[in-house]
Amino acid sequence: MAQFHFVEDYERHVRRLMRKHPIDEAMSLAVGGSYAEIGGVECEILLHAGLQPGQSVVDFGCGSGRLAAALGQRLAVEYLGIDVVQALLDYARSKSPPHYRFRVSRTLALPVETASVDMVCAFSVFTHLLQTETYLYLEEMLRCLKPGGTVVCSFLELAAPNAWHAFHETVQQQRTSQVPNLNMFLERSQIEVFIQKLRSGGYIYESVGFLDPTAAPWPSGHALGQTVAILRKGVAPAPMRHLEL
Repeated sequence: MAQFHFVEDYERHVRRLMRKHPIDEAMSLAVGGSYAEIGGVECEILLHAGLQPGQSVVDFGCGSGRLAAALGQRLAVEYLGIDVVQALLDYARSKSPPHYRFRVSRTLALPVETASVDMVCAFSVFTHLLQTETYLYLEEMLRCLKPGGTVVCSFLELAAPNAWHAFHETVQQQRTSQVPNLNMFLERSQIEVFIQKLRSGGYIYESVGFLDPTAAPWPSGHALGQTVAILRKGVAPAPMRHLEL
């Protein structure tokens, strides 16, 4: 399997933060800051998407554990956090319930058994992947989910007013060849095309809903700042389609 294109850059970025800042500040900055606030919003989004006590959740791109820390205080679940940087996983483990599991993965596959989990989430992950990689991971998530399971994923939507600042900043960095990592911008229409095409073991994504980046229907009152897609795996394999000649 191919390796992530940004592993070395992100490891270097995390090491630099750890040299310059106290560990808690460095681990917050490594995931964009507002550690507790955004972790709480992510937790609320999973509850909104239907996560129930006792269910299993895979947190793909878990970073330093802001979701794991918040989730551990709110709901008893089976949890697996996956990331590419071991230092982030070590910190996440220190902030999480002892039964939470964490694993390094640097391939285009998820280290999860087929049809074994209730929910897979990816917050601020597709924002740093090529579109082809996003497609492959959505396919992997479909494989991993139990029938009726849910994917919750966020992305930078260029049509959203608040995304323009991130795009403009990336343009300025590109001018001087100082882009620290890939910033990818998607649209809802692209996500919709992906779910129309995706199939794994005969199963498809049956529905899709979106949450606006500035929406704050959460008890905390905070907003995530990225568009969120909620996808559900079909409860039964889809019938085969005959090709039109």
